[in-house]
Amino acid sequence: MIRLFVWNFRSYDGYPVLIKSLSSCSSSQQGRIRFGAVAALLVFAVGLASAWWIISQPPRIERRPPPEPTPPVVDVITLTQSTQSPALSGFGRVEAEQTAMLASRVAGQLERFAENVLPGQVVEEGAPVAYIDQADLRLTLEDAEAQLSNAQAQLALENAEQQRARSEYESFGRQLSAERRSLVLREPQLRQAQAQLTQAHVVRDQAALNLERATLIAPWRAMVQERLVGAGSLLSQGTEILNLVGVEQFWVRASLPGDALEWLEPGSAVSLSSRGWPIDATRQGTLISILPNLEESGLQAQLLIAVDDPLALDTDGPALRLGDIMRVSFQTQSHEELIALPSAALRPGERVWWVDEENHLHSSIVTLAYRGEEQALVRSGLQVGQQVVTSGLAQPREGQQVRIRQRGDTPASDRENI
Repeated sequence: MIRLFVWNFRSYDGYPVLIKSLSSCSSSQQGRIRFGAVAALLVFAVGLASAWWIISQPPRIERRPPPEPTPPVVDVITLTQSTQSPALSGFGRVEAEQTAMLASRVAGQLERFAENVLPGQVVEEGAPVAYIDQADLRLTLEDAEAQLSNAQAQLALENAEQQRARSEYESFGRQLSAERRSLVLREPQLRQAQAQLTQAHVVRDQAALNLERATLIAPWRAMVQERLVGAGSLLSQGTEILNLVGVEQFWVRASLPGDALEWLEPGSAVSLSSRGWPIDATRQGTLISILPNLEESGLQAQLLIAVDDPLALDTDGPALRLGDIMRVSFQTQSHEELIALPSAALRPGERVWWVDEENHLHSSIVTLAYRGEEQALVRSGLQVGQQVVTSGLAQPREGQQVRIRQRGDTPASDRENI
């Protein structure tokens, strides 16, 4: 209990009197405390009830119909039909049409090479390229000519003996057997002398030929690849001296898939280019044959292309180099009217998607006449005037609404392309 002493001033008979009084506030204070506790309990109960109600009530989401998907933007081409053939191209390696290891046909010492017989230089057909010492060969020729003269003299003497024997036989007046008559008339000796003369002619001609072969000549117009020996070397018969490459024509051995051969014929024109040449520089060749064997690595067909004057000695243009990799483009033959498509328009299973007049997607299975990396030729399955989708579809479905790309639209991303 709280007690309060209150001092009051009062007036008695005109004089103020201070009076002490006792006052109690216990009842009012207790009432206030009880009211605060009740209010707090009430607030706590209301909060607890509100929390339970919020937790127990499920969320209410307003159900709305899904928005209409935006039609994908596609690129299309309008189909046309014409007599055409595929653009066939591939790669090939340059190789020599003629090459020779020029060797000595006689033994002796290499005296010298002809002037300008150096690697990279061109020698004309029949031009001397190397000289072998001829001293021994001349002596051999002189000896052969002496033996020939001796054989000619022996034959002359034998002819005289033949005349003498015939005269004696005729004067004898008797007929002998054929065998004895041949011996009497010295016919075996005559045949022997004639054979010796023939042999002497052969020896003389061989010695003269060896002397002529001491000067090596170019068998055809060629470029010197390499000198294999030096001047002063002792040569035996068959020793290789020079490596020559013909310059009249080179070959390019190219490879193509086997299904491309039906579009090619020997004699077709071929365009060749190389990374090492100036931009847009090309050379022309001719397809001369389709080889019977397949390439070992890729099992592709091999073709042989001829290029005249490959080193551009007599014409303007870049020169081909042996071993270089060339890009070859073939001029193919047209056979029938076909529809050309970008290869990107083809889906697995030879399926093509096209757009109708109401911009809905449809698919067709096509029959191909040719399919390359960039272009495909369709024989059947499509109609002229159809709009075929080339890009912009990720997961197409039949009847899907699309929008054809117009000028100024954002290009299709790579992941959208077919």
